[in-house]
Amino acid sequence: MAASKIRIFATSPQSKDVDADEYRRRVIDVAKWSEDFGCTGILVYTDNGIVDPWHVAQVIIENTESLSPLVAVQPVYMHPYSVAKKLSTFAYLYGRRLWINMVAGGFRNDLLALNDSTPHDDRYLRLTEYTLIIRKLLESSDPVSFAGEYYRVENLAMKPGMPESLFPGITISGSSESGMKAAEDIGAIAIRYPQEPDKEKGVPPQAKTPVGVRVGIIARESKEEAWKVALERFPEDRKGRVTHQLAMKVSDSEWHKQLSERSDSEGSYDSPYWLGPFHTYKTFCPYLVGTHDEVAKLIGSYINFGFETFILDIPPSREELEHTGTVFAKARQLAGS
Repeated sequence: MAASKIRIFATSPQSKDVDADEYRRRVIDVAKWSEDFGCTGILVYTDNGIVDPWHVAQVIIENTESLSPLVAVQPVYMHPYSVAKKLSTFAYLYGRRLWINMVAGGFRNDLLALNDSTPHDDRYLRLTEYTLIIRKLLESSDPVSFAGEYYRVENLAMKPGMPESLFPGITISGSSESGMKAAEDIGAIAIRYPQEPDKEKGVPPQAKTPVGVRVGIIARESKEEAWKVALERFPEDRKGRVTHQLAMKVSDSEWHKQLSERSDSEGSYDSPYWLGPFHTYKTFCPYLVGTHDEVAKLIGSYINFGFETFILDIPPSREELEHTGTVFAKARQLAGS
C-alpha cells in the first residue's frame, strides 16, 4: 500500500457530551482542527440520543473549505431517496463532496424502540439494497426502478443530479462476513478494528474491496507522558465496566464482540495497544498509546498490512491532532521505506 494513498478521518463531537449552548462551536472547532491537520473528512455519528447528523454536516460544510462530513446513515431513519436527495442537495448548494457511513445496526434499545428486530445478517442484506438505490439515483440521469426484498422504487428520478466529481465515498463495517460481503456489493470501504501488533493479519487476500480501521491515538515525546495523558482522559471506572458488560450482553455487533473478547492485559505499558477506554464504555475503538515513534511504527505496520483508511476518535484538542500528525508523518516514512 502506497503511504501517499492514506485517508484519515477525524470524528465530530456528540451532542450528548457537550452542553447545547457550546455544541455548535465545538463542532466547528474540531472540524477546523481536522481540516488544518489534513483530514479527508470527519465522521458524524447517528443514534436516537444525539442530534441529526445532516444538520451537523451542514455546520461543518459552512465552516470549512474542503473537509468532507462522513455522515452515518441508518436505514430505519429515512428512505434511501431522502439520503440521495440530501447528498445531491449538498452538492448543488455547496459544490462539496460528502461521504456516507452505512450503519446496519445500532444500540439494541434504539432499534427496538423503532420496532426494528431484523436479525444481524439480514440487516446487511437490507443495507445493501438501500445503498444500491442511493447509488443508482445519484449515478443515473434516467429514472430508476429497483425491486428487492426490502425496497422497491419505480421510475424514481433524482433532481438535481449529482456531478460525478462529487459522488459520495462510502464506508461500512467490515468486521463480519456479512459486512464484508455488503461492502463488496455496494462498492464501499470496509472498516474494522485493528488487532494488536502480534495478531494483526491485515487485509484478507480474498478481499475485493479496500479495508480501513478505526482507532484512537495518544502520542507524546515520552511513553510516561503519553500514558499520563491517556489515564487522565480515560481513568479506571468500575461503573463504566459494568455498563460495558451489560451492553455487550444484548449487542449483536461483531465489532464489539471482537474487542470484548480481548482483555486489558493485551494493552499494557509494554505495548501501545490499549483497550481500557473500550472496556469502561468511554469509546468504541482500541487506542494506541506511547511515544511518537512507537505509535508511528504500529501505524506504519497497519499501512503495510494494506489498510488505506484510518478513522480516528474524537480529538479533544488541536494539540492532540498535532501529535497525531507527527505520528502519521513518521508512519508514512516507515511504510514508504
